[in-house]
Amino acid sequence: MTDTDSLQSDLLARIAAADTPEALEAVRVAALGKAGAVTALLKTLGGLSPEERSVSGPRFNGLREAVSAALAARKAVLDAAALDAKLAAERQDMTLPVTPAPVGSIHPISQVMDELAEIFADLGFAVATGPEIEDDWHNFTALNIPEHHPARAMHDTFYVDGLDTEGRRRVLRTHTSPVQIRTMMAQQPPIRIIAPGRVYRSDSDATHTPMFHQIEGLVIDRTTTMAQLRWTLETFIKAFFEVDDVVLRFRPSYFPFTEPSVEVDVGYSSKTGRPAAPGEADKWLEVLGAGMVHPRVIAACGLDPQQWQGFAFGTGVDRLAMLKYGLTDLRAFFDGDLRWLKHHGFSAFDMPTISGGIGA
Repeated sequence: MTDTDSLQSDLLARIAAADTPEALEAVRVAALGKAGAVTALLKTLGGLSPEERSVSGPRFNGLREAVSAALAARKAVLDAAALDAKLAAERQDMTLPVTPAPVGSIHPISQVMDELAEIFADLGFAVATGPEIEDDWHNFTALNIPEHHPARAMHDTFYVDGLDTEGRRRVLRTHTSPVQIRTMMAQQPPIRIIAPGRVYRSDSDATHTPMFHQIEGLVIDRTTTMAQLRWTLETFIKAFFEVDDVVLRFRPSYFPFTEPSVEVDVGYSSKTGRPAAPGEADKWLEVLGAGMVHPRVIAACGLDPQQWQGFAFGTGVDRLAMLKYGLTDLRAFFDGDLRWLKHHGFSAFDMPTISGGIGA
């Protein structure tokens, strides 16, 4: 008992004398570490008789508890002293302005994608997606563009080495139209979808990049008409550009996957640079292509073109962003210049909504 009391007095004195966290840790290791004095005493309990253990056990455990309590109390004192010293040494001018933390911004392409999704969701369209590495059948053949069709020359295609599991050539999709094919094959009409996403063509200048973004729309039903297509496009353009009225012009065109096909021009004012109402527009600007879905496309997807018909349309998201927000060089979208993005980007709180407004 005398040895235990002596050891306790010695350890408590050393704990009280420790004036740094490092010195206190050294005492803790010497007392309670794997090779510590108190630990060594506790290990001897296993070799004692039950009578001896009943006497020594409480003394040894009491020693451990006393040392542990002293270590905790001394650590609290040292921590408080360290905090007081730090507070006394530091000075902070509370009148200085706060330096805001760096905040990221939403890329114009992402913002316009959200705006388009919000507009078409309000019109009853769902968002559909598909793979960016497509096969030749979905990207061309199912869209009425067979192997030797001259329309393939309209697409500067990136082909991927190797064939897919069904022996078909693989390509980086040249449009999001394959998403329309996959949707018609996966579900029964009526269908109302938009297909936004990245597409790839071998083309690069101030108005073209090898990768760009498209959004296409598809409606399949029993009585779909060109009049419904025109109303849909007018409603979309008015909501996107946030104008009360627009004037559209349909020009006959050619797309293998629609018949009839049209190029859609929107009238705009050269004074404001924005779409304008009839009587105020003095120029035309081509914004998208559209048409009634070709019966061969409907049949290729396993649907009966005698029962089902529809319309489709497509436009470049990048170009819409340039028109709406006054951006002049498409290549800047992909340069990764943080200064450009900080200037033209959008706050994460600028979420487009029908009620709150589509644009920033």
